Amino acid sequence: MRALPAGLPRRGAKRPQWATLIAAPTMSANPLAWSYRLQMLFGFAVCAALLGFALYVEHGMFMLPCPLCMLQRFFFAGMGVLGLAAALHDPSSRVGRAAYGLLIGLLAAVGASIATRHVWLQLQPPSAFPSCTGQGLGYMWESLGPIDAIATSLSGSADCTKIDWTFLGFSMPAWTLVCYVLLGLGALVAGLRPRRA
Repeated sequence: MRALPAGLPRRGAKRPQWATLIAAPTMSANPLAWSYRLQMLFGFAVCAALLGFALYVEHGMFMLPCPLCMLQRFFFAGMGVLGLAAALHDPSSRVGRAAYGLLIGLLAAVGASIATRHVWLQLQPPSAFPSCTGQGLGYMWESLGPIDAIATSLSGSADCTKIDWTFLGFSMPAWTLVCYVLLGLGALVAGLRPRRA
């Protein structure tokens, strides 16, 4: 009778923990099959990655964000914080999950409307808008107050019409619009879909 190699369990012996981990089923590649907690953590990670990329573009590539870009960052940050809170809370009730999904969906809808406005501004001729070079959202917030600063930001400027960065032919606001739509729909599906557990 041949001896078993060292480290392998004999028949009927208890399997070591590492063998159980290796034999455990792998995570599905379909995000819709993930648990609620994992879906919300994924949304948080995507928002964090988008904000990290925005900071890299600003500080690493030296492209200053316009006021509309800054507003879009705030909504990504809000969605990420809510996603992390939902993952940590992991409510068992359908109402709690729906509340998180609807709140994230609402933030995504507002962010998508700002991104849509930004894309529309980029399709207009730059000469149609006054220049506000050097007037970031922080400066306008301090000098005009929050309501007027947001209204001025949404009205647009020549700075908002510039296209400094593209990927596959789409500008950054177009990509943020796509991300808002996908993240918002994902949060709604995660929050409103009936689950067994």
